Amino acid sequence: TERMPGGSTMKTETHIRYLPRSFCRLFLTALFLLCLVKPGFSQSSESSMAQENRSFKGPDAAENRIASDSAEKNTPFQWEAMTPYYDWKDLLYEKYGYNYGIAYIPATAKASESLKTMDDHASSAVLRLSGIWELFGRGTGTTGTLSYMVEHRHHYTDEALNTFHLVNLGNVGVSSVPFDDDGWHLTHFMWDQSWQNGRFEIYAGFIDVTDFVDVYPLTSFWTDVSNYVFSVGVATIDLPDDAALGLAAGAWLTDTTYVIGSIEDRNSDPNDPLDGFDTFVNDHEYFKSIEIGWTSSAWEAYYIDNLHLTLWHVDERSDQNLEDGWGAVLSFTHTLGEKWLMFVRGGYVEDAGSLLEKSVSVGGGYTPGGMEALGLGSQLGFGVNWGRPNTTVFGNTLEDQYAVEAYFRWQITRALAITPDVQLLIKPALNPKDDRIWVYGLRARIAI
Repeated sequence: TERMPGGSTMKTETHIRYLPRSFCRLFLTALFLLCLVKPGFSQSSESSMAQENRSFKGPDAAENRIASDSAEKNTPFQWEAMTPYYDWKDLLYEKYGYNYGIAYIPATAKASESLKTMDDHASSAVLRLSGIWELFGRGTGTTGTLSYMVEHRHHYTDEALNTFHLVNLGNVGVSSVPFDDDGWHLTHFMWDQSWQNGRFEIYAGFIDVTDFVDVYPLTSFWTDVSNYVFSVGVATIDLPDDAALGLAAGAWLTDTTYVIGSIEDRNSDPNDPLDGFDTFVNDHEYFKSIEIGWTSSAWEAYYIDNLHLTLWHVDERSDQNLEDGWGAVLSFTHTLGEKWLMFVRGGYVEDAGSLLEKSVSVGGGYTPGGMEALGLGSQLGFGVNWGRPNTTVFGNTLEDQYAVEAYFRWQITRALAITPDVQLLIKPALNPKDDRIWVYGLRARIAI
């Protein structure tokens, strides 16, 4: 949904593009702050989060999500009847190196206003089936793991939830991105090869680039934010779809510095993934990215106290009348004390088909159980965004728009979480009659 059909014309002249000065200033400021402040998530931390994330993939990647779903949680209700089931899963993993997850996530949203003739509500749901199988080197510093995730995406109302903001409300944006209506859907099926306890890592196969591109702690549409401007790329990256055939690699250059690079098929189709072999070889239309980052936390939890710069490029797509383009995302995330997290994230794009051309998001999160429970229990999150619609996609006539979001994930039991969410859309660019729209959302997540 973030790849909107464009109406741009091809440019014949050759020109050099420079990174805007504002990004350079933001980059230097963030680097200075990272060097000054004392991290709240120390290198000596033995938290479950640090132990479970020994890779360059973020908290929503299959193995990390399975681990966090299976972990013990401090919840108001304990369902002891499920204990034998979790013990059996632990035994299965210990004996064969295989682990899996099953999750069902229904979500709904209700808006205070909508465009004429359009509904002011939408509801969708996703069934997720994921698994990992450590086939080589289990228990050693060099491992080979097969990872997969398959989803069934469906909706309960006329409009799917992920197009609700754009189609029903006239906001240049997407909320609840994965809550589509395309049925069975391959998210990824890939090989993960790791050396030296994760210091070097390669992913190959049908990849979900959001597992490792521009990762930060509150990125998940399943457990955290709903609005795309607070997730990967702050709505400025022209991302390939899920199940993109490609290759990615990451390495730790020092104890605090890392680099991640990737190349993927830009024409991937998660409903027909095998077609990716043809489009990858014959179309030569790729998404490429490189990210360099610094962290003051233990490298096992590199995205907690983190400063990174992500640069990307996408090739021309003649079928969509989109020329080649590039962009940059600068992200700064830092813990304050034992329970608070703050972030400042900005994105810029030139020519490519993203929703926003420029975007800045500022916000934070509060974890009642402390950073050790980040991703494992209840969580408060909030953010404010300024965005400028992409002129390549929407033309030059649209004005800037703003978004505010706050949510609270209440982890009721080990397997069940409820997340109420409220958003305020200010000056939605495609809505001429409403300056402010309130959107009230509710998600449930059952994961075993």
